[in-house]
Amino acid sequence: MKKTEISRKEFIRMSGLGLAGVAFASGLPGSAEAFAGETGNKGGKNYLLKNVRLETGFVYEEGEVVHTKTELCCVAIKDGKINGISANKPDAANAIDAKGWLMLPAFKDMHIHLDKTFYGGPWQATRRGPGGVKGMIALEQKILPEMLKTSTHRAEKLIELLQSKGTNFARSHVNIEPTSKLQSLNNLLKALENKKNGFGAELVAFPQHGVFYTDSVPYLKEAAKMDIDFIGGVDPYSIDGAIEKTMDFTVQLALDNKKGIDIHLHESGESGIKTIEYLIKKVNENPSLKNKTYISHCFALARVDKVKQEQLAEQLGAAGIGIVSTIPFGGLVMPIPTLYKHNVTVLTGNDSIIDHWSTFGSGSVLEKANTMAQLYGYSSEFLLSRSLKLATGNILPLDDKGVQQWPKAGDAADMVLIDASCSAEAVSRISPVRSLINKGNIVY
Repeated sequence: MKKTEISRKEFIRMSGLGLAGVAFASGLPGSAEAFAGETGNKGGKNYLLKNVRLETGFVYEEGEVVHTKTELCCVAIKDGKINGISANKPDAANAIDAKGWLMLPAFKDMHIHLDKTFYGGPWQATRRGPGGVKGMIALEQKILPEMLKTSTHRAEKLIELLQSKGTNFARSHVNIEPTSKLQSLNNLLKALENKKNGFGAELVAFPQHGVFYTDSVPYLKEAAKMDIDFIGGVDPYSIDGAIEKTMDFTVQLALDNKKGIDIHLHESGESGIKTIEYLIKKVNENPSLKNKTYISHCFALARVDKVKQEQLAEQLGAAGIGIVSTIPFGGLVMPIPTLYKHNVTVLTGNDSIIDHWSTFGSGSVLEKANTMAQLYGYSSEFLLSRSLKLATGNILPLDDKGVQQWPKAGDAADMVLIDASCSAEAVSRISPVRSLINKGNIVY
């Protein structure tokens, strides 16, 4: 297979940094601080990129978008932000050469489990036993103590994989249950601290083994007071045997600690629909949870008729409840176009990457955007360009009318450089990521 990623040495060589390469090698991996030190910028994060390809508008024929216009520009970075965008200066000797690569907003993986993975260790495929989700809970109770011994290291390796695919931010669910107690969370917090210059995250306290099926309540209450952002959940009916009891606890814990909510809902039958409807009711009763509440997977939406899909999508949109989908295919094609129609926030992520739940997962959310485009026939220049938002957390370089809206001076310097001519091509071809910049730090 042809290698598409480039090494740090190759990036330095291609950028023409000369002596600055010595600073890169001795400083943080690929860090802007090291480069700035060589060029006399004492602030530590100040530098100039030249030959940056930016999207500037659409080309129309008979009212249809047929092409995306781009221009080569210079982008100035200062103290982790975009300081300005100016006409290209290809001969600027003190600038990093972006080689005409396309600059896009950095990618966001909004559903992943960084705390439990086989990645970074010996290869092993998934081996699922009997008993469905409860069978998997029993398996986790058996294997987690051993996995926890290396979970910090493996989380760091998984973060590096995500970075190589253009991702600088993730929403990670982290196990909170009687087997791990708070150790899985503490181990992940160490990994995130070690990677803080190149990667950001928000965390979901996730009762993988049920809230009441195993007594996770005291650990969830403790975790809610720690550095987490969301209270999680999983299949309240099939795991805990009670939708209202479990959801009432989850909602109250979020309210008491001013957290958001993000629950796993795999149930695709009547119990799945009832859980969706009950959560809509609770959010409407507690407006502070609006736009802070998400349902991950939500497979039940794929199994109801079109009329019910429309009704639920409208209610979700009105309540400000988002859907985080891993874009499943086969028999569970989600009604994402319907969700978009009703202004439901749709996010995506890789979920499990090489662990006991799934053998698959490339680490690329650009690949998720590509899968969505294929599933829904988004093959035109315009629709492919719109599909990019699934990878970027709903940030697009051009608005629907082709007006440039990113990047702007003052934006965080969070971006990827892609070997593509435009967003549509990047999605269609899952174009290779050449570099990732996080808050001005060149981390890949």
